[in-house]
Amino acid sequence: MLIIRPIQAADFEALYQIAEESGHGFTSLPVNADLLRHKIARAEASFVKHVDTPFNEGYLMVLEDTASGQIAGTCAIEAAVGMEDAFYHYRLGTEVYHSAQIAVRNEVETLTLCHDYTGAAELCTLFLREPYRKGNNGRMLSRSRFLLLAQHSQRFGETVIAEMRGVSDAQGHSPFYGWLQRHFLGIDFIEADYLSGLGKKAFMAEMMPRNPVYVCLLPEEAQKVIGEVHTNTRPALSLLQAEGFRCRGYVDIFDGGPTVECRLTDIRAVRESRLLTVDIGDMAPSDKQFIISNTQLAHYRATAAYLAVDEQSTHVTLSPALGAALMVAKGDHIRILAM
Repeated sequence: MLIIRPIQAADFEALYQIAEESGHGFTSLPVNADLLRHKIARAEASFVKHVDTPFNEGYLMVLEDTASGQIAGTCAIEAAVGMEDAFYHYRLGTEVYHSAQIAVRNEVETLTLCHDYTGAAELCTLFLREPYRKGNNGRMLSRSRFLLLAQHSQRFGETVIAEMRGVSDAQGHSPFYGWLQRHFLGIDFIEADYLSGLGKKAFMAEMMPRNPVYVCLLPEEAQKVIGEVHTNTRPALSLLQAEGFRCRGYVDIFDGGPTVECRLTDIRAVRESRLLTVDIGDMAPSDKQFIISNTQLAHYRATAAYLAVDEQSTHVTLSPALGAALMVAKGDHIRILAM
């Protein structure tokens, strides 16, 4: 059985291996032992912390194969970004130039450095290891986060965002970043992305262009990838778009990948998930697969299973094994979402 649960200190080796496998551009998991241990400790603290207003909590989870004990993947939600470290984006805009005297009107796209998403929750750190990329595993891992958002909405920002990985080649070189490296930062994309993942972002404020950048002045190869996603990221983008996420003109400052957003209460999965009361017994056969989670936080558990329920159901029967895996008993509640 594949179970999603909060990360623990004992998962460090598996998390380090995933960081190595994730490759360039996966900023949230840099290959740095101290930082990864800090991420684990921060997640452990966040899952037990009393929260009145979301601040800087990070909810990092792993997908565990209970049959083998292997960690198959990760997913996470940041409660409110930019509350301690600056959270930069480029905002796409338009400047209009018009002269009646010469009868010329031009519209020019601009990129302006901003912190507009400060306080938003962020979906991040989604990674599924190669042997488990089959069936609905990736879909379950990604969408399970919406059950956590629905159940504990007060712990997260009102707007939820996701940064989509932009275009880069197999060596980690970004066409968009090339002009920034040449004219401003002076370090390559991999190093800049790594420093950002470490939280060492002072160089951005010191070296990034302070004035709007005219898109038409960028190299053609850089212009072409603004707002475009990496080939491997297209399925994740499609999934989020189906949930109601849209790009509102914000892109990553390094690779130009789009950031998508949706109000937490408008996310389709959040709206459509519902609570049922648990019975324990023999499960009736069903062809309807659901993502299921308990309603706990520190002992949050989620998985996927076939359930014999319909829109009128208020109760659901789980097998003893499934109930134990989700850490629920008769009379407890679970939250379900159709796969």
